Amino acid sequence: MPATLVTPPNAALILADGTVFSGYGIGREGASAGEICFNTAMTGYQEILTDPSYAGQVITFTFPHIGNVGANDEDVESERSFVAGCILREAITEASNFRAAARLDAWLDTHGITGITGVDTRALTRHIRRHGAQNCAVAFSRQPSVTRDQLLKQAKLALDAAPDMNGLELAAHVTRKDQGMWNKQRWELGEGYLTLNAESSSLNAPHVVAIDYGVKMNILRSLASAGCRITIVPAQTPAKDILALQPDGVFLSNGPGDPAATARYAVPEIQALVAADIPLLGICLGHQMLGIALGAKTEKMTQGHRGANHPVQDLETKKVEITSQNHGFCISDTNLPDTLLVTHRSLFDRTVQGIRHKTKPIFSVQGHPEASPGPHDSFYLFERFVDAMNQHKKKAAA
Repeated sequence: MPATLVTPPNAALILADGTVFSGYGIGREGASAGEICFNTAMTGYQEILTDPSYAGQVITFTFPHIGNVGANDEDVESERSFVAGCILREAITEASNFRAAARLDAWLDTHGITGITGVDTRALTRHIRRHGAQNCAVAFSRQPSVTRDQLLKQAKLALDAAPDMNGLELAAHVTRKDQGMWNKQRWELGEGYLTLNAESSSLNAPHVVAIDYGVKMNILRSLASAGCRITIVPAQTPAKDILALQPDGVFLSNGPGDPAATARYAVPEIQALVAADIPLLGICLGHQMLGIALGAKTEKMTQGHRGANHPVQDLETKKVEITSQNHGFCISDTNLPDTLLVTHRSLFDRTVQGIRHKTKPIFSVQGHPEASPGPHDSFYLFERFVDAMNQHKKKAAA
């Protein structure tokens, strides 16, 4: 049944500029606040809601029907959700998929996510595009006598307490606490997540140390499926400890927050890894911080890129890749150092989507080549990283 037919409204959304929407609550009762953003993907809502890069953000889904295939224990990118809320157009329906283990609204409640349905997400998205990123708050009450004014008061209190994303360091809040190994590969129908076989786990396989700034599990699965042995370390691990693990390459993960804020502790360590002349791959936040470490700057975008339909051109091959994106900051084109080559650009706004060091085995991309459920046009980047590590091993052995 459409949310618009349910009365009376028991949830409210308020933006920092005073714009208000009424609707119907889903998930955890209460109020939550964060930076509002919109995602244009038509599938993968559970992966989006468990992506640590969304920490501190309220997600507006532009596709109107979210929750149709329910929720399960496999389609997740982290062990818990860090989002600040979600906004949907239509009410969540009964799940219609053989893999569903729960309705999405029950899953949201279990994961502590407060949401709202019945919102004109087309109008809301146009508002964000016109006025740019800003904070918002969602309030939801199951009390039958709750009024709009009471909901707005509750939402306003949450909104006033929400921090600005500019200058906000969040990677330390989502990273793992301890070092560990990873052995899961990409999902296959009827098999689930495969486990690294003996050959891939052998000492001949390239050893990757992955720095967890808020890493998505499917990145680790993709690296494992590409034949890597993986050690994961917390975000604040010193470079000397990483190098002591004798990696063939180091991966700088995605993550939330302002890259310039995380860079205060991460960049000196990344620069030490650059000086070690080992292959480096960065994705999303890792891409941005690698850029900072190599002399570039980052900047806040007006509305960011979030979705599974973003065209990116590989400037070296001239091929166009459809990519999955999730970022509100980007590497600035201003005063890029001579040591860097821009390898990829967005065909939406020409922002930098990939860089490569001209003399070292170092490269990074803004989009997500591991995208789950897709697209997978950029998966070759993992294979390129493996090739770089194998070439590095041969040179070291010569």
